[in-house]
Amino acid sequence: MLDTLRDITIEPGHFTMPEEPQTDYERVRRIIAFISERWRDQPSLEAIADHVGLSTTHVHHLFRRWAGLSPKAFLQAITLDNAKALLASSASVLDATYEVGLSGPARLHDLFVTHEAMTPGDFKAGGAGLTMRYGFHPSPFGEAVLVATERGLAGLGFVDNGDREAALADMTRRWPKASYVKDEAATEPLAQRIFNPTQWQAEQPLRVVLIGTDFEVRVWQTLLRIPRDKATTYSDIARHIGKPAACRAVGAAVGKNPISFVVPCHRVLGRSGALTGYHWGLTRKQAILGWEAGRSMGEG
Repeated sequence: MLDTLRDITIEPGHFTMPEEPQTDYERVRRIIAFISERWRDQPSLEAIADHVGLSTTHVHHLFRRWAGLSPKAFLQAITLDNAKALLASSASVLDATYEVGLSGPARLHDLFVTHEAMTPGDFKAGGAGLTMRYGFHPSPFGEAVLVATERGLAGLGFVDNGDREAALADMTRRWPKASYVKDEAATEPLAQRIFNPTQWQAEQPLRVVLIGTDFEVRVWQTLLRIPRDKATTYSDIARHIGKPAACRAVGAAVGKNPISFVVPCHRVLGRSGALTGYHWGLTRKQAILGWEAGRSMGEG
């Protein structure tokens, strides 16, 4: 992390679910977009505040409540130089996790996830016979939609511009023959478990259900082995699944990841360190990486 971040102090457990998550996230999203466009100029807090039409005090407190660190620290955390620094050890990230036995149900990353894959037949059947329960919940990155089966979390996406219907459709098109029931009482505990770091406990692993082709599931399982504050590349993933020439196919599988954030496809960068594409938008990808950087700094 850059020298300017070393004096930042963050209280453990600082994160709280915002009372108006969508409003807060939209404000923060505008801040992130501005920083992302101007990061080379290192814009001041005053310039950021002027852009979003808020006072410097409001911007500072809003952003610190949301991310756990100041806008200036976040600016440093999401620069491409920092992205490249994350990649410096990418070749060894997946090697190390394989070597310590994380190929089975174990602590796969900071959320303490265990997983199971549905059979290829389940995927080909389009989810026929499955009951999917879904709900909409606040998150640090805007309103989220969660989809769960009786076996565990099967989908997580985000709502843009208040369009819940589009967000849900993105989930349902993956398993068109499943039955969908709105049940926010069932998905609320999952949302708290995912977005509240104080509930990231090894003794209570989050179970996820991976529903895809054999190739897609292998890619998603590999994503689960990328530690927080680390990154890898499409070519590294292709090499680790034994398909070194399949970088494009790996990229397509990463883009189809149905469980955003939990299965950390946001930690895959281009070989040059560029953030590249993200199904839920590059601004949100930058937001997630910066938020994770804030958590790591608070724990350091």
